[in-house]
Amino acid sequence: MEIAEPAPGGGVEVDARGLRCPLPIIRLAAAARLSLPGTVVTVLSTDPAAEPDIAAWCWMRHAELVGQDWTADATGRFLRSQVRLAPAVEPAVRPDG
Repeated sequence: MEIAEPAPGGGVEVDARGLRCPLPIIRLAAAARLSLPGTVVTVLSTDPAAEPDIAAWCWMRHAELVGQDWTADATGRFLRSQVRLAPAVEPAVRPDG
């Protein structure tokens, strides 16, 4: 099973439609681990809880929530969230060594 696929125009797309909490966040986290800093990950989800969950994940991971919008296609209504992954944070180094 693929966690993510290349998105049109670059980035990565996670299709979590039909999955309930916490699976959309688990899929986002898995895609983030496999992606470079600065990558835009687009998450598609039908779970209403994904909207605040993805925003909270971004805050905790210092990622940028580029946008979230509810849209629809032939499969039905879903949330499209775009997340720009944060650069890796260097661990703090003590001044004495």
